[in-house]
Amino acid sequence: MTLTIPRRGAFAPSLWWIFDAAAAALFAAALALSLKAVLAGYTYWPVVGAAAMIAAVLIRSAVQARAEVAGVTAANRAKSQVRAALFPQLLRSRRSARRLLGEELAVAVDQVSALTGYYGRFEPIKRAAAIAPLVIAALVALASPVSAAILIMTLIPFALGMALAGGAARRAADAQVAALARLSGLFVDRVRSLPIILAFGAEDRVTRQVETATGEVADRTYAVLKIAFLSSGTIEFFSAISVALVAVYCGFNLLGLLPFPVPEHLDLPRAFFALALAPEFYLPLRRLAAAYHEKQLGEAAEAVIRARAVQAPPEPARRVGPIDAIEIEDGVIDYGAGRKVGPFSLSVACGELVALTGPTGSGKSSLLQMIVGLAPLSEGGLSAGREAFLPGAANASIGWAGQHVVLLPGTIADNIALAHPNEDRAAIEGAAHRAGLGALLATRPAGLDTWIDPRGAGLSGGERRRLALARVLLSRRPVLLLDEPTADLDGATAASIVALLQTLSTSHAILAATHDPVLIAAATRTVAIA
Repeated sequence: MTLTIPRRGAFAPSLWWIFDAAAAALFAAALALSLKAVLAGYTYWPVVGAAAMIAAVLIRSAVQARAEVAGVTAANRAKSQVRAALFPQLLRSRRSARRLLGEELAVAVDQVSALTGYYGRFEPIKRAAAIAPLVIAALVALASPVSAAILIMTLIPFALGMALAGGAARRAADAQVAALARLSGLFVDRVRSLPIILAFGAEDRVTRQVETATGEVADRTYAVLKIAFLSSGTIEFFSAISVALVAVYCGFNLLGLLPFPVPEHLDLPRAFFALALAPEFYLPLRRLAAAYHEKQLGEAAEAVIRARAVQAPPEPARRVGPIDAIEIEDGVIDYGAGRKVGPFSLSVACGELVALTGPTGSGKSSLLQMIVGLAPLSEGGLSAGREAFLPGAANASIGWAGQHVVLLPGTIADNIALAHPNEDRAAIEGAAHRAGLGALLATRPAGLDTWIDPRGAGLSGGERRRLALARVLLSRRPVLLLDEPTADLDGATAASIVALLQTLSTSHAILAATHDPVLIAAATRTVAIA
């Protein structure tokens, strides 16, 4: 997938900034004509000139406001297309990439927001800065070609200085964006783990981690700001030099004190016109320098966004028909950066309860996630009978209950019914009781209508697992993938769940990752992962 930025309407803000240069020329012309009228002794023309100058100021204000509005509109259009390309990729790749949630949030929110100033202000001003100074120089040349030549010549060293600052700025901005992403990832991850941190007394260690990450962000930000001040100082220096040279030339020309011959002799109105426009020559470039920080952050953010958005999306999974068995042959899960799990070879058929065992970190959860498309299969293959299929292609036949149960704001009944939204109340209640939720419902006055939040506040870990199991039962799918289905349960409840799985295995294919010796003993077959 290639990230494209909409260009329709992107040049409108630049045109408004160019019109601002034209309005500045109108002000200078009104000033020169008013001065000429005063010198000629006209009574009313100075008043007309003053009115024209006021009108030029009002026009400039309106044009600049319109340029800002057009810039925000163009930026919003660009960000909408960026989100449309980026968000699906982030949703697909988060589990397989194993990045911290905070890093993904930083990309989805912070980096996209950083594009506002880049597309809405810097890009339009950059285009205008390539044209507006030349327009100003051409208008100055009408009154004083030598003054216009002075303005043009001062651009050469300015361009060299900005080129040197630009390379350093890009590197500093990239480092700052990376540091911000790391800090966001660390902060969100630690906030999510706050109860565990407090339980193990790790506050001091986590505080030091956050302080280190924050210090790195501060250092990177200082580096970016130093370069921003350098670029602003460069442009202010050359702007002052340019205006000073024009002022000295015009003054000496008017007095006839130039030590060298020139092909023109200025009068006071022409000299004032050139002097009034001289500061405007560098104004677009000064705006560009003021927006340079937005350019640094925007380009760095765009690089991060493009890196996420151009990742090859997973091959579309061709849906397969109903299956009641799964076979994995030499499957390897590759998370990148040398993180591989496997190879695995196993099978589970209807009528079997297969216990998947192995030490923590051996890849049991990854294997189950791979079958439903939540982990990347890089080698080997999946099949059902003689029909091969891609990870995720058989999900219509698979009931899935992972370790991390997804809950939505709503009632217990609503969350169970996610597996079968159109199921009747009696079926939902039956699935809940079969999954061992009867005791929970009996203690809640609202029963199935008890409201829960996305974090499952008020539910124990075992109750959340039983809710996930109730979903699986309600789905009535022939293949069940269960990740630690008896974890966090007391002995009696765990035994009832094991008995339920034994009963279900007569009509289902069940693959359960587990450390529970009771479940392992009850399984029809055990597959150990080293």
